[in-house]
Amino acid sequence: MATMVGRRRVLRALGLGTVAVGLAACGAGAGSATATTSTGEVPDETAGPYPGDGSNGPDVLSESGVVRSDIRSSFGSSSGTAEGVPMTLDLTISDLAAGGSAFAGAAVYVWHCSREGGYSLYSEGVEDQNFLRGVQIADASGKVRFTSIFPACYAGRWPHVHFEVYPDEAAIADAANAVATSQVALPQDVCEVVYAEPGYEDSVGNLADVSLSGDNVFGDDGGALQLATATGDVTAGYAVSLAVGVDTGTEPSGGGGPSR
Repeated sequence: MATMVGRRRVLRALGLGTVAVGLAACGAGAGSATATTSTGEVPDETAGPYPGDGSNGPDVLSESGVVRSDIRSSFGSSSGTAEGVPMTLDLTISDLAAGGSAFAGAAVYVWHCSREGGYSLYSEGVEDQNFLRGVQIADASGKVRFTSIFPACYAGRWPHVHFEVYPDEAAIADAANAVATSQVALPQDVCEVVYAEPGYEDSVGNLADVSLSGDNVFGDDGGALQLATATGDVTAGYAVSLAVGVDTGTEPSGGGGPSR
């Protein structure tokens, strides 16, 4: 945690996170859907206890079929589909070590909890599922898109999506190859609308008990470089997007850890 906080302070001191000023007023407490433009390196974060990348047991990245855009259903020998408000997630990856150019060919692994707040491969009742996990390869503009469902807010954490960035598809064979591990913070106004829908009942109270400024991952800067934009509605679904700057010239400091 000290390393992570230290890196963020350095970024702010260098003026790399220019969106922090705008978001400090509206994002840290309100978590609004104000546009976020990544002008610096996305903070390295814990992968949490449920990565499914082989670093602590389950390894979905070794399974054939993990490279897919629609992650709502399990694949391979597993079956089952996660229900919830539809969501697409667009991440646009740039490499700061290459002057901020598009990180074409990067492999991006995404995972998040279900509408009920559980993680496939780990949580009770879904240990035999691998839904809400998948890999996409960045196109020429550095973009990946996933089709999923809006995740829950579970006790003690701001609503979020985990991701790891690898230099290419072959690199996902070993979690140690990740060049960045981070999390996407979801905007509060959209969360409040989604959590009024059936199936998200537990998320209402959980969201009321947390804040971006108090979160153990996003709290020190209000998720300045991690707060996504979101547009849409509960019927058609939400389009969530974030620009992600990674630096392949630095040693990553994120990865496994206790934070959820």
